[in-house]
Amino acid sequence: MKKLVISIIALVALGTSLGAQTESQVKFKLYGFIRNYAIFDSREVKAGTDDLYFYTPKDRSYTDEGKDLNDNASFRLLSLTTRLGVDITGFQYGGMKVTGKVEADFYNKSGSVAVLRMRQAYVGLGWDGLGLQGENSILLNIGQTWHPMAADLPHMVNLESGAPFTPFNRSPQIMFNYNMAKKATVTAGVIYGMQYLPTGPDGKSADYMKYGILPELYAGLTFKPAAGVVAKVGANLFSIKPRWKDANGSVSDRLTTVSPFVYIQYTGSNGFQIKAKSILAEAGEQMNLLSGYGVSKENTDGSWEYTPMRSTASFISAQYGKKWQIMGMIGYMKLLGTSEDLIDFGSRYWFNTSGSSNMRQMVRFTPTIAYNMGKLTLALEYNLTGTQFGSGMDSKGLVQNNLHWVFNSRILTMVKYNF
Repeated sequence: MKKLVISIIALVALGTSLGAQTESQVKFKLYGFIRNYAIFDSREVKAGTDDLYFYTPKDRSYTDEGKDLNDNASFRLLSLTTRLGVDITGFQYGGMKVTGKVEADFYNKSGSVAVLRMRQAYVGLGWDGLGLQGENSILLNIGQTWHPMAADLPHMVNLESGAPFTPFNRSPQIMFNYNMAKKATVTAGVIYGMQYLPTGPDGKSADYMKYGILPELYAGLTFKPAAGVVAKVGANLFSIKPRWKDANGSVSDRLTTVSPFVYIQYTGSNGFQIKAKSILAEAGEQMNLLSGYGVSKENTDGSWEYTPMRSTASFISAQYGKKWQIMGMIGYMKLLGTSEDLIDFGSRYWFNTSGSSNMRQMVRFTPTIAYNMGKLTLALEYNLTGTQFGSGMDSKGLVQNNLHWVFNSRILTMVKYNF
């Protein structure tokens, strides 16, 4: 018995010693910026938070006298996006490296007061030296961070960062990355919506995913075929229940969509970089895309079948220079129609409330110049956005009559101090 007790104590002491040897000191790195915007719009727009996050100009709305009620210029000065963050490194347990990030800004508002909100909060678990050559690695991110389809944004200084011409989404997720000898990375995982949500019978809500049970699924491949070149392909599968019960009890409604994308980027000398991305989306409101879905069939058991609006959203973007930077983006988005005929354009067709169901296509051009003085940046951007509206929706959800373009000129200045 005495020998057994001594052996147990020895094993515990050995385990404690080995554990202590694998742990290292945690390090914290504070970062962030103070950012101020001044914004002028030539007409009324659809945008979030004091018109800072810009989507589209509003369609014309005429009075009996022929005056366009949305033909009103506006100006605002905003400091809502000042940001604070901390990167956590230095902890290792055995062969596993543990990192973390917490990031917040003041984008949300309570009445007229800006309040802190969480942007990112995740843990990264990493293992190096895997495989036959010892060059492969694994990274597992757990928590809220960028959606893999939204991680590569165009060159600009505005807050929307290219949306709705590119997916824009940060959500809770478990994302697996397998890096193969620094030449290719396989990415796969699950995502659950929190801030960026699908629309439906109850408006924008997380309940469609909650009762749909299935999280959003993503799989993609990143590869580097040549020096300075990065290319990505991937797709997401999104499955929700727009209704999980009706007056008679539970129903078996479900909408399932698949949206693939491609991305390519080239980085050269003197700060030159060019990138392009294109997504063929089915619905996609949870990625801030201007789209939706509707009912295509009503079954005898009371359940509904759904059909998504399909669309394309693309951009090409470039920048050049370091102290003086010239940058810009050209974006194009077009609705392609639902995959099946809609049966109800009124109460059973839901479109992202950040857009308009009577839109057909959009374009955007954002020439920008920035002057960098170390950690201080001054920038001036011109944002020309045009949206084609119409009337007379067909069975695929596309307007056919009275097609017309409405343009907004946005002039934006930014002062940003990084720390």
